[in-house]
Amino acid sequence: QVELVESGGGLAQDGGSLRLTCAASVSTRQIQVIGWYRQTPGKQRGVVATIRRRGQPDYGEAVKGRFSISVGNLDNTVNLQMNSLKPEDTGVYYCNAQLVYGDFWGRGTQVTVSS
Repeated sequence: QVELVESGGGLAQDGGSLRLTCAASVSTRQIQVIGWYRQTPGKQRGVVATIRRRGQPDYGEAVKGRFSISVGNLDNTVNLQMNSLKPEDTGVYYCNAQLVYGDFWGRGTQVTVSS
């Protein structure tokens, strides 16, 4: 079992920035793919950004050029830097980790962007 804990969500203004952190209970070196997804009211959960253990990051079309995913300085953290936030970025952001033996989710953190 892998535990993922998200932090850093909150309220931001249109054009502002937030930084999310996902802390995993295992080293990120054990994780095949780790990333962020978000769920907005009335919509299905969709990909924001992912990064493979040995690869380049991938981004959802809506956030390209504004968000950046990176492995943190600690061996078990992944960060999501969100710049130029828009009201449509509002939602619950979930951390996801895919390992050889399973797929795991955090409980999510709320991000609200006011216009």
